[in-house]
Amino acid sequence: MQVGVIGLGRMGGNIARRLMQGGHACVVFDRDPGAVADLVKEGATGVADLEAMLAALAPPRTVWVMLPAGGPTDETVSALGGILARGDTVIDGGNSFYRDDIRRSKALEPHGIAYLDVGTSGGVWGLSRGYCLMVGGDAAAVDHIDPILKTLAPGQGDIARTQRPVGADPRVEQGYVHAGPVGAGHFVKMVHNGIEYGLMQAYAEGFDILRNKNSDILPPDERLDLNLADIAEVWRRGSVISSWLLDLAAQALAGDPRLDQFTGAVADSGEGRWTIAAALEEAVPVDVLAAALFARFRSREEHSYGDKLLSAMRFGFGGHLESPAKL
Repeated sequence: MQVGVIGLGRMGGNIARRLMQGGHACVVFDRDPGAVADLVKEGATGVADLEAMLAALAPPRTVWVMLPAGGPTDETVSALGGILARGDTVIDGGNSFYRDDIRRSKALEPHGIAYLDVGTSGGVWGLSRGYCLMVGGDAAAVDHIDPILKTLAPGQGDIARTQRPVGADPRVEQGYVHAGPVGAGHFVKMVHNGIEYGLMQAYAEGFDILRNKNSDILPPDERLDLNLADIAEVWRRGSVISSWLLDLAAQALAGDPRLDQFTGAVADSGEGRWTIAAALEEAVPVDVLAAALFARFRSREEHSYGDKLLSAMRFGFGGHLESPAKL
């Protein structure tokens, strides 16, 4: 397929690259001309503005927007609504709030422009590993972009198959799912990120306990100088708490057991807050997820070893840098 990609940051650029590696033709735009030039060298068609993208894409057009949630995405989707034609499709693959998706879809519907929200997980590793995709929107529009989704998704790989009912959607085993109508994709991704907060916090706190077993507040005969890198590595192999997050933690600890390159000031993207807000609306208790979010708030005031490990994991999967402004 021919795909327009708007926003060539850490994930947007690699999405375009993976699509091109899969045989798709990409027309790319970013406000940074250097990012466009880099993709052009790799085979993309670069354009200087949205109108040029429109001209370069053959109808029916498909445009993937990969921009920060809120204003940048709102402005871009609104601008696309003014220049695209009936039968075209706009995809928001960023981390938008699901209610914004519903609003944008309603605005585009009178123009005959399909809107799809795609929760995209995979971080900076998506180019090589593939992206787990959670899609919301009309079934016909989702089917239309299936070749794109199939290329971006990781595929079944060597993961053992689950015994699923006859007739179950085969796409989920490939790493992408049609989660429901518009908004469902980003809602599922929002909860995914809330769970991610809890998992990361559990690892961080556990390793903090291990590290402090050598504390001078303990009786001398009970102190243990534990090799955290070795413990992380052995837990990766056969343990019930193995995961990709543990893989990233093990790599960080192997390279720098003290984690001196991290301060421990842990940011939050906003999706953790939205998850807690949804839980409040639904009267669902989410003790672990809420505590993990509040721990991130606390980390910006005082930093523990566990906070440093949180920062290391966030950098590992998403390339997230600590912001000095938040220290």
